[in-house]
Amino acid sequence: MLYREVSEKLAAYRRDIAALREKMRTLQSEVEPQEVENYRFATADGPVRLSELFGGKEHLFVIHNMGKTCPACTMWADGFNGVLPHLENRAAFVVSSPDDPETQRAFAASRGWHFRMVSHQGTSFAADMGYRGAEGWLPGVSVFRRVGERIYRVSDTSFDEGDDFCTVYHLFDLLPDGAAGWRPKFNYD
Repeated sequence: MLYREVSEKLAAYRRDIAALREKMRTLQSEVEPQEVENYRFATADGPVRLSELFGGKEHLFVIHNMGKTCPACTMWADGFNGVLPHLENRAAFVVSSPDDPETQRAFAASRGWHFRMVSHQGTSFAADMGYRGAEGWLPGVSVFRRVGERIYRVSDTSFDEGDDFCTVYHLFDLLPDGAAGWRPKFNYD
């Protein structure tokens, strides 16, 4: 098929995706929020409550990260680090993982991460939010809203290869053979 024909078809598909995203945003705006408890997390600076992570913002993104043993979660976190100032202009942002706070601090320093991290180790937070399964931790994001003393989860979604939360896969989609079996690694020496 000619380049121009393919480009026109792909542009039409991208318009379809944009229309579907608009439908998703509309549906998301109609969700009844789920009240959650004020979970307690560990940090390198001591314990902190979920309510304290909002930092004066109405909304909070909590990334459910599987920890330093997961190269894919590391790749997502590397990407979030780059857009952190933009995200924090609109909402608070934190990465939660099962790693202990000192492990988190050392790993974040080795990656150059600037976002806040909390450990949900020893809590039911990840399981309660649906990010712990029979096979272990699961990656994703939950969005919370604070209204007075109450905290509500207003949305969430899981992370997986090719999702909307990692640009790497979308750029690979532009290559003739796509990702071609590529897998994320901690380093590419």
